[in-house]
Amino acid sequence: MERRRKSTAPQPRGSIEEGTATNVPTNRLPDLPYIEETIEHGGISIGVIPPLRECIAVAHEGRHTLAMLKRQKGESLAQLLSRLDLAIARAHTDDIFTDEINPQSK
Repeated sequence: MERRRKSTAPQPRGSIEEGTATNVPTNRLPDLPYIEETIEHGGISIGVIPPLRECIAVAHEGRHTLAMLKRQKGESLAQLLSRLDLAIARAHTDDIFTDEINPQSK
C-alpha cells in the first residue's frame, strides 16, 4: 500500500473555547433542488482544482458536465451554490451548459 503525502494545508490558527461551538447554522442555505438531484445521479465538486488558483464549482452526471463556475470575488458559498443550482437547472431544462472556466474559442 502506498503512503499518502502529508497535507500542506495550513494548521488551525486558534482553538475553540469549550461551550462556544454549536450545531446551529449561522446562516441558512437556500433550497437547492437541482443540486440535490444531481448528487443522486452524479456529483458536485467545490474547491481549488489545480492548475486553477481560484475556487470553482463543478456539477456532473456521469461523463456529462452540467456546469463549471468560478467563485466571484466577495461571493459567499451560499451564493455560489445558488448560482450552481440555477446553472444545473438551465442544463436540464434548456440544454444550456455553463462554462466559466474554459475560454471560448472564436
